[in-house]
Amino acid sequence: MKPRVLIVEDEAAIRLALSGLLRREGYDTEQCESGDAAIARLAGDDFDLVLTDLALGAGASGMDVLRAARQHQPETPVVMITAHGSEKIAVDAMKAGASDYVPKPFDNDEIRLVLRRALERTRLERENRWLRDRVDREWRFENLIGSGPAMRRIFDTVRKVAETDLTVLVRGESGTGKELVAQALHQRSARRARPFVAVNCAAISRELVESELFGHEKGAFTGADARRQGRFESAHGGTIFLDEIGDMPPETQAKVLRVLQERKLERVGSSQPVEVDVRVVAATHRDLEREARAGRFREDLYYRLKVVEIELPPLREREGDLPALVHHFLEQLAQRMGRAPKPIAAEAMARLARHPWPGNVRELRNVVEQAAVLAEGDAIGSTDLRLPDEPGAAAAEPGAPPRRSFSAAKREAVVEFERAYLLAALRANGGNVSRTAAAIGMVRQSLQLKIRELGLRAELDKESLDVPD
Repeated sequence: MKPRVLIVEDEAAIRLALSGLLRREGYDTEQCESGDAAIARLAGDDFDLVLTDLALGAGASGMDVLRAARQHQPETPVVMITAHGSEKIAVDAMKAGASDYVPKPFDNDEIRLVLRRALERTRLERENRWLRDRVDREWRFENLIGSGPAMRRIFDTVRKVAETDLTVLVRGESGTGKELVAQALHQRSARRARPFVAVNCAAISRELVESELFGHEKGAFTGADARRQGRFESAHGGTIFLDEIGDMPPETQAKVLRVLQERKLERVGSSQPVEVDVRVVAATHRDLEREARAGRFREDLYYRLKVVEIELPPLREREGDLPALVHHFLEQLAQRMGRAPKPIAAEAMARLARHPWPGNVRELRNVVEQAAVLAEGDAIGSTDLRLPDEPGAAAAEPGAPPRRSFSAAKREAVVEFERAYLLAALRANGGNVSRTAAAIGMVRQSLQLKIRELGLRAELDKESLDVPD
């Protein structure tokens, strides 16, 4: 369907010219010659975009039209047309919820660009909101996100096993979310009100691992100035998560086996057994069968841990889950920062899908959060992503066909050219937009839009070049 645009302009010539331009661009247009008429239309009709002059003569003003649009059609973008010298009012309109503004005199290219950007931004926000709702409704299981067959099998296993006290071994590459599975098992169990204690076995030195896990008595070793409770005792009644258990020393493995079999432990420096009631969830990225055959991991402990086994797939095998994960991370970041989540453009999502993700979900989260914080535009674009080149791009043989499409490569090359060219022109003119626009034969307002679109303001601010709105 053609986008419906409501044009609010009291000058008949401008109103008719805008209507003709937008119809040629494929829009359906409705016209109002006063703010009062526009407010009445907004109360009873739906539009995809509102284009209104700020100054509308007698009656309701453009700001009144903006407020009516926000009340009756809060998702509809509103673009303001401003007269020369009313930039401050335009800024106030943006703060009140306007999508963008176009200063007079404007050219047709500028109108086309601003409206296209406003509609695209709204489309992205709606798609992102729809996906976030679907994540919450269908793809979220505790803090685990996924909709593919592999993740659904994992969700089903967690549901069945959580209410039992069976020991669970979670396997998967680093960064796949093994601790999240352990947390889901705990939250779904009868132990949820008791402690969940996570221990990274690979991060504890060999000399301290037994004291860390089982505690110690005063004077048990140099520096043991008081009795200390270990992680197993801290988890009493709850769940202990032994991450990277494949890195645990063999002598400690024997003591963990005893805890699993007898529900008792001995603190370092004591022969008095202490009873503990814990549910054990272990995780590793190692091949424990091979480690057991090589004598580096106790075979009896391996089978005691592997009562139930959950295998987490790497992110490169979960392509269908990537959009849901991206929106989940954007939502979490937005909540932490106290602002609305920033939408992500289709080309950026496509670039994320091409990446091999050796660091799995953890790497994806870092990339997405960095892009959301550093992106200058209204949405996260492809150029906001700090990623290595797409798979195979750097290692391609001479004469080998390109891995990216022509249009994708062209878009990125154009963006890089525009950034470099406009930065050089602005620097040469001391950051003065009017002087730069005249020097390169560009409309001043179009240059301002490009400055915002390409995120040049931050770059120029570093160089103390003043770029007015």
